[in-house]
Amino acid sequence: MTAGSTALSERQETILALIIHEFIEHAEPVGSKRLVERYGLGVSSATVRNEMTVLTEAGYLRQPHTSAGRVPTEQGYRYFVRGLLGETDLPAEEKRLIRHQFHQAPEDMEEWVRLAASVLAHHSRVASLVTAPRPDRTAFKHLELIATQSRQVLLVLVLEGGEVRQQMLTLAEPVDQSRLRQTAEQITRACAGQDASGVLAQAARFGVLGQDIARLVAEVLERADELSTGHLYRDGLSNVLAQPEFADSERGRSALHLLEEHSLLEEVLAKALSPSIGGVQVVIGGEGAWEELRDYSMVLARYGAAGYATGALAVLGPTRMAYGRSISAVRYVAGLMSNLVLEAFAA
Repeated sequence: MTAGSTALSERQETILALIIHEFIEHAEPVGSKRLVERYGLGVSSATVRNEMTVLTEAGYLRQPHTSAGRVPTEQGYRYFVRGLLGETDLPAEEKRLIRHQFHQAPEDMEEWVRLAASVLAHHSRVASLVTAPRPDRTAFKHLELIATQSRQVLLVLVLEGGEVRQQMLTLAEPVDQSRLRQTAEQITRACAGQDASGVLAQAARFGVLGQDIARLVAEVLERADELSTGHLYRDGLSNVLAQPEFADSERGRSALHLLEEHSLLEEVLAKALSPSIGGVQVVIGGEGAWEELRDYSMVLARYGAAGYATGALAVLGPTRMAYGRSISAVRYVAGLMSNLVLEAFAA
């Protein structure tokens, strides 16, 4: 039995798949006459209508108007994606073009991430979201303490991978720059390469000032770990806004707001993605977890190199998206990005 709450016959599955294909292509309700004429199903329109009624009662289709054809429901899309779609792949020519674009790009991770967003938007024909790769764990690299005025000190923490975090501190009493420099150097020597727990374990080696600073450094590392996605790059917003679903101004504004809402999108990327690299996941209508996504689908994958750094990439569009093309594009670009991350971080 394929995915879904009701087992379908082979003919019902065929009709469901054809209705989804037609609706994705034309964004109009699909009638039985169109299916019989276009696909030569070998049965009458009346037989197809009866099967469409069964699919509607089972929750896979709905009828927008009494005299209209049928359109897929979220449940119908899920059945299609998880049970009927099968393996999909981009055409060889498109793969060659994408590989060429990456080979021509500068050897810079930010440029690769921007290119990934652009390529995904172009080939999926919806919007794309790509996060920059982050180390699997946030680790200490270097610390500087800079006296500013009176008891105030600027803490500058450099993480492995080059990310910099700054924080202003107010000490219990003034400390001169020489002592601050010595403390920073001592902590750097003892804690280089350590994560938050490792820094805390070293804290007892230091004096009172060093212990206080080490605890603050550990807090900064813990906060960095909680941010599970890197900087979010987007492309293809116009692709989504051009879809018929968002033709009226209210729905268009809603789509634009969603695509600009970084915190929600980052939450979805963080919570919906499995920790494994390369596997493609599909979130249809928010899967009951995100009301804001009820009119959308997302195709997501994690990319990177285990033990080094990982990022996330996704495409987002209406539930009436071309799932085969989107899944193929996400899978292929994730594979390319994984290779680039491995070369960059493991070299």
